Amino acid sequence: MSIRTRLTLWYAGVMFVSLVAMGILSYHAFAPEPPAAGPSKPDEADENDLGEIYRIIFWCGVPATLLALGGGWWMMRRALAPVSALTRAAERVNEHNLGTPLPRTGNGDELDRLTEVFNAMTGRLAQSFARMREFTLHASHELKTPLTVMHGELETALRNQSLDASQRERLESELDEVQRLVKIVDGLTLLTKADAGLITLAREPVRLDELVREACADAQSLARPHDILVSITACEELTVTGDRHRLRQLLLNLTDNAIKYNTRKGTVTLSLRRADQAAEVAIANSGPGIPGEILPRIFDPFFRGDSSHSQAVEGCGLGLSIALWIITAHGGSIRITSAPNQLTTTIVQFPLQSSGGTRDQG
Repeated sequence: MSIRTRLTLWYAGVMFVSLVAMGILSYHAFAPEPPAAGPSKPDEADENDLGEIYRIIFWCGVPATLLALGGGWWMMRRALAPVSALTRAAERVNEHNLGTPLPRTGNGDELDRLTEVFNAMTGRLAQSFARMREFTLHASHELKTPLTVMHGELETALRNQSLDASQRERLESELDEVQRLVKIVDGLTLLTKADAGLITLAREPVRLDELVREACADAQSLARPHDILVSITACEELTVTGDRHRLRQLLLNLTDNAIKYNTRKGTVTLSLRRADQAAEVAIANSGPGIPGEILPRIFDPFFRGDSSHSQAVEGCGLGLSIALWIITAHGGSIRITSAPNQLTTTIVQFPLQSSGGTRDQG
């Protein structure tokens, strides 16, 4: 129940009690005194006086009550209008517009003071987000140099023909870990720059059907060692507006996930169809499925789901976060349907190509 409704009900209750009290007091004030000795029936004059009192209450008290209720409702609506405006403005606040202040009434009342406190709080949050982004960018930049050096040294060491099998295996394992760290650093850098609006995406016509076929061919190479069958069930010729490189990266991320989280001799199917005014890409795999309770969290950075399963799957936990950014930057949407031991289907939709091609900020 809203504050306005509660105040109105309280106000109506007070007015009702006041009306009843006024009637009781009026009755006692105008009622004739009873005779001093012996009971007697009220005569016709007494009944007329009582009826006159009721008429006064009805014709004066009821309109006055209704007028008071209407006026009270209008006053409360006017007084609480800034609260509604503040609520609507606060609902629009997110991590991307923390620097935009909430509107103030400017009259110095309690609500204006509360808005000032909210603005100060969002300002501090904006500074914290900015410091986190700067730290991530600086840390990623500083980590790239030593990782590049370690990667080069390990590759050089592996070219030594005098290494025995155990030494070569240990160096290859170290090289794999360094490459994984490089992928994590690159993914963090990309997401941080995207969050700060520092990445510019191309806006040009892209044949999505060509990218789907390329992704299928790449996925077949990745799936071959696991005896996983990758196929296309439908591929209509559809064109969208966007960045070809990022869209290809998106499809590779999704197909790579469909292969990694699959069963041996499983299947991965891709399809591209027109859905109203959108191009719809669907990628389904026969993996172990995703429990419903963790589906809302799969796009969180570094979230890997079932830890016992994730330990056997290579990756850094940033693929779906990057995929979500690419989809959002292209004005698209994504949804995933899954259940344990059933098909997991990822459905991505993009608006079909519109006239004109420009460059926009991602």
